[in-house]
Amino acid sequence: MRRLSSNLPRFNASPYYADKEKLGRGRWSVHKIPLLGRLRGIMARMGRKMKIRLLFLLMILLSIIIFYNSPLVYHYRRSPWLGGGQKFVILLGANIGGGVMDWKGSREWAVERYSVKNKKNYAARWGYDLEIVDLRQKKRYAHEWRESWEKVDYVRTALKKYPKAEWVWWLDLNTMIMEPSYSLQEHIFNNIEKHVYRDINEYNPLNITHPLTDPYLDAESRSPIGDGKGSSVNLMLSQDCSGFNLGSFFLRRGPWTDRLLDMWWDPVAYEQKHMEWEHKEQDALEQLYVAQPWIRKHTGFLPQRMINSFPAGACADGGNDTRIHYDERDRDFLVNMAGCEWGRDCWGEMYSFRELSYYLNRNPWERFKEDLIAVIWEKLTGQKVKL
Repeated sequence: MRRLSSNLPRFNASPYYADKEKLGRGRWSVHKIPLLGRLRGIMARMGRKMKIRLLFLLMILLSIIIFYNSPLVYHYRRSPWLGGGQKFVILLGANIGGGVMDWKGSREWAVERYSVKNKKNYAARWGYDLEIVDLRQKKRYAHEWRESWEKVDYVRTALKKYPKAEWVWWLDLNTMIMEPSYSLQEHIFNNIEKHVYRDINEYNPLNITHPLTDPYLDAESRSPIGDGKGSSVNLMLSQDCSGFNLGSFFLRRGPWTDRLLDMWWDPVAYEQKHMEWEHKEQDALEQLYVAQPWIRKHTGFLPQRMINSFPAGACADGGNDTRIHYDERDRDFLVNMAGCEWGRDCWGEMYSFRELSYYLNRNPWERFKEDLIAVIWEKLTGQKVKL
């Protein structure tokens, strides 16, 4: 049993015990007790219940730190029955090697470097697979070169390479994921019916006649929304001011997708129309959508700013369009610098959006350093510092 006197101050037995103590320099001053001794004293005075609560709190805090700073969080988010990250593959079209005929300067290298890093960090964060494909390695198919048609072939290859993947997400190189804290599941796939619109008349820049009214078609083909179920959507894309945009789109694994890819890659259609289709595989998909009822009823459209926001310089003939252009206040998920190589500065736009993404997604410690410490230092010294 602990004695009451165990916590009382102790005096050294010394012939000078009667000496007058100087202020603040007592022999039993708390400042002379080592830190370990203080902790022991605090623990000795603490009740049993309080000790158990403190231990429980420390265990929870330690578990959180270990979970988020170890591969456990990656495997948790990737597992098919927990996070579900294994169901998604990101395909990023790039020009990895450069080369003599497709020469890249320092700005082109910088754009590619930051775009690839952006996708790698996002895929690693949420447990997705990432496949970086080299669009400059042109393949020769029979008698024709398929410039800019590689998307179709790479999607088909990815579905074979990743047999556990349910969805393939294609991204062009000039894209930047602005909000890496948004998972695809939370952003889109947990509630597809809420985000997707099936009736193209909701936004129809191509003036496509919809729905089809031919009497020989079934009820779903004549319906503007197909069967209305999210489970029947196999292709998700957005539309810009000119029509379909394939800078960011999703395809679901299944027989329907296999059939679509076969028709999309049809060499006969390519031979007859490739000189007329300015946007190549994009125009081919638009033609298939117009002519094939079975494609319409399994195609869904996402609002452009949900997966494919444009910077102010793209589709800017009519000024800023709240349906198309990126809005910092709404924290749009992804920006596509489409067409920046034609009269705009790709690297300037990429750098600007990269810095904006960092600023918007700073953690509390980074905000404290940059918004308080750095500002105070600048006012005191007149020099800017980046912490």
